[in-house]
Amino acid sequence: MKIAFVGKGGSGKTTLSSLFIRHLAAAGAPVVAVDADINQHLGPALGLTEAEAAALPALGERLPLIKDYLRGTNPRIASAETMIKTTPPGEGSRLVRVREPNPVYDACARPVELDGGAVRLMVTGSFSDADLGVACYHSKTGAVELLLNHLVDGPDEYVVVDMTAGSDSFASGMFTRFDMTFLVAEPTRKGVSVYRQYKEYASDYGVALKVVGNKVQGQDDIDFLRAEVGDDLLVTVGHSDWVRAMEKGRPPRFGLLGESDAQALCALREAADATYRRRDWQRYTRQMVHFHLKNAASWGNERTGADLAAQVDPGFVLSESVTAPA
Repeated sequence: MKIAFVGKGGSGKTTLSSLFIRHLAAAGAPVVAVDADINQHLGPALGLTEAEAAALPALGERLPLIKDYLRGTNPRIASAETMIKTTPPGEGSRLVRVREPNPVYDACARPVELDGGAVRLMVTGSFSDADLGVACYHSKTGAVELLLNHLVDGPDEYVVVDMTAGSDSFASGMFTRFDMTFLVAEPTRKGVSVYRQYKEYASDYGVALKVVGNKVQGQDDIDFLRAEVGDDLLVTVGHSDWVRAMEKGRPPRFGLLGESDAQALCALREAADATYRRRDWQRYTRQMVHFHLKNAASWGNERTGADLAAQVDPGFVLSESVTAPA
């Protein structure tokens, strides 16, 4: 299943997404972790040194390879150059699965060992000084959206994405690619402001949204969050000695995580699992096509010089049973 962690800058979404990834890995679940934030901190949160994190291959820099692979033999796509971030798969497209080896993982993913388990880590790449004034960050996250459109996942497989801060995720259709979105909110007015934006957009597209209250210090903080977000509040977490040690670069064995935090992570997984069981593959595909047609009309056709609406395969529905050419 596909899971997003969102929230305002400094809310702790990267820390919580990294804890959830560790939780899944400790349970033996296959995980693809993706850092899609403008500030690339997921690698260090998973235990990489700054040098190791900086050396990770950037998805945005390998977009031609990704497009060429995903295109496969799809006759509706004239060339890899005409693929944009929202191009949907169709008959002949290559699909990506969580557990398999493939050229995209070879080029763009690296294994990260976590307490005896391992996850695949992928990163968009940082937004550098060279990008200022000449590039949009969505040109980097577009590689993630294209990959998610072609990724087939099962109920016991996890794709966890640490999203860019704030409501910037709604600048594309990527927010509809997830079975569950966990919004990390502090118990402050600013902390819940992003929730209100997400709630409005998410409800229009049937996106499952749950709030994780972070940096909670007492019952008054819990009462505040409950009053602001209602039943969308799933769990709350407070200070953690384990997290503080991790932030210092000296994480203890994950099994030593505090009991209340471990229970919160279990609740996150249970909520995500329940949502995946209700996944509507036809709606999932329709939303993919909807945003592709919007992007084609607004900028894609002009940029590529092609009618990108013709890339839509009207008889294709993405699902676990779909097979793709070798």
